[in-house]
Amino acid sequence: MRWGELAIITLLFGTPAYGAVGKLLATPGVSQIEGSAGGGIVPWAQLAGYASQDEWSVSGFCSRASLKDYQLDVCGVQANLFNRVELSFARQNFDVDALNLDIEQDIVGAKVRLYGDIIYSKYPQLSIGAAHKSLDDALVADLLGAKDDVGTDYYIAASKLHLGAIAGYNWFWNVTLRHSRANQLGILGYGGVSNSSPWQLEASSAIFLSRHWAIGAEYRQKSNNLGLGESDWKDLFVAWFPNKSVNVTAAWLDLGKIAGQPAQTGWYLSFTGYF
Repeated sequence: MRWGELAIITLLFGTPAYGAVGKLLATPGVSQIEGSAGGGIVPWAQLAGYASQDEWSVSGFCSRASLKDYQLDVCGVQANLFNRVELSFARQNFDVDALNLDIEQDIVGAKVRLYGDIIYSKYPQLSIGAAHKSLDDALVADLLGAKDDVGTDYYIAASKLHLGAIAGYNWFWNVTLRHSRANQLGILGYGGVSNSSPWQLEASSAIFLSRHWAIGAEYRQKSNNLGLGESDWKDLFVAWFPNKSVNVTAAWLDLGKIAGQPAQTGWYLSFTGYF
């Protein structure tokens, strides 16, 4: 699945979200690179789309992360069933320019809202999720010492939006705890020679400058199962929500060392369209 498939998503841009308009603008967040609703690199407790408890919604997205030595393209679809269950599918294409090599991975995800609402409940919204990942070709992962070419991540996420909390601006935060054996999202397989902890902490924070614009930062802890010095990920992002049919997110990325190549910084761009 290539960046050109953004053309499919643009078909959604002019489609008003008549079927699912129960949530406030921007409250679903954006689309995460593993298919779930959230930030760019961290899944949040929110579910994709604007469906309330008596609605359902479908959304689609495409994203590109362009780094010094690598490029990651992701496209996927998401469904929100009555603001209780989120189902998602994403296909990742990881391009290694120097080797003229593509690594592809499919991710099937599910998320369940356990409690609350990011605005209206006293305590943060709480959700649990899972992402089952499978590589199309495990040759590179095997050569690097990975134990498996399939794996499943499990996580619990808490999110809260505080209205007017910082100088009158709305402040959002999310904390996610993930259990995973994935190496670089699973693109380099699962498990390996090291005994890294399978538990990783992830976090996001954002300030809404208006109803339509948000700026923020994310952090994602990473394991080092292959002994290649895998780095924690960080980003700074700006998100634009012109209406309930589309959002656009851009970010600066610092992904550190990937497969032994240091200083992997670059940019990220993502489009999401909602039915």
